[in-house]
Amino acid sequence: MRYVGLVTRKARNNTWSVLLLCLFPCMVAGLTFLGAYLLLLAGSDGQQQEEGESVTGMAVEVALQVMPYVLGIVLAWFVIAYFANTAIINAATGARPLQRKENKRVYNLVENLCVSRGMTMPRVNVINDSSLNACASGINKRTYTVTLTTGIIEKLDDDELEGVIAHELSHILHRDVRLLIVSIVFVGIFAMLAQVAWRALVYSPRGGNKKGNNGTALLLLVLVVVALVGYFFANLTRLAISRKREYMADAGAAIMTRKPLALASALRAISADPNVEAITRQDVAQLFIEHPRGSMGVFQGLGGLFATHPPIRKRIEALEQV
Repeated sequence: MRYVGLVTRKARNNTWSVLLLCLFPCMVAGLTFLGAYLLLLAGSDGQQQEEGESVTGMAVEVALQVMPYVLGIVLAWFVIAYFANTAIINAATGARPLQRKENKRVYNLVENLCVSRGMTMPRVNVINDSSLNACASGINKRTYTVTLTTGIIEKLDDDELEGVIAHELSHILHRDVRLLIVSIVFVGIFAMLAQVAWRALVYSPRGGNKKGNNGTALLLLVLVVVALVGYFFANLTRLAISRKREYMADAGAAIMTRKPLALASALRAISADPNVEAITRQDVAQLFIEHPRGSMGVFQGLGGLFATHPPIRKRIEALEQV
């Protein structure tokens, strides 16, 4: 596998981050127009057509009127989720700080690798679970964190564990973590909107003014459809970024440690037991070196399009060819 230099990798991820930040408001605007158009189309009648009223023109007017409110809500959600991501991840994984006196071996491995790359040492967290897994998180030097399960610490030898830690440090060096968190927040906004609209539709009252209830149900149904469309396309982008970053982090770890076979051996061990019990959220699961909950089920066969990670077998084969 051709290794892309660190400076180039950072520049590419910065470019991706900017593109995502620019693309997302455009997607929100487009979906707002689509929602207004579908709603007006469903409620239009023959009289409007005779009077020459254009559903498209009306949809544009409605979209422009509500856009400031939609973007304001989305921006507020993004800021909260972006800066609270570390607390969210720690709560979702049950991770706690690993003190130096608890495990000097891990601290020595992390420190030596950081010194070799001239980077600031991140925090080190541990998840009390016998499975083998690890992840990197954080958006800046103050919040960068490498998290390891107790199982991976206890069951891997020094070279294998060093390879895993180098993999996570590569994510930090390449700024993969920040890029992925940006994409996760974007997808989460659409997922939240779809879920809220669906629950409101399911639990909306059936009595009272039938015409008014039908109109409310129609509005909620349109919101569900629009949110699902946004979620689908945003999710495809997120998953593609997630898969690519794993290959690059494997390559970065091989360069950092000069022991690609040690990381390949670690991945074999991890593939046998990656299932961290505490992790149930897909957005958190994809941060790990191997997905803690396995494949994407029915979607696995679609060329890996809906997978968060590339097949571990292919990752091992790439490392063995380095």
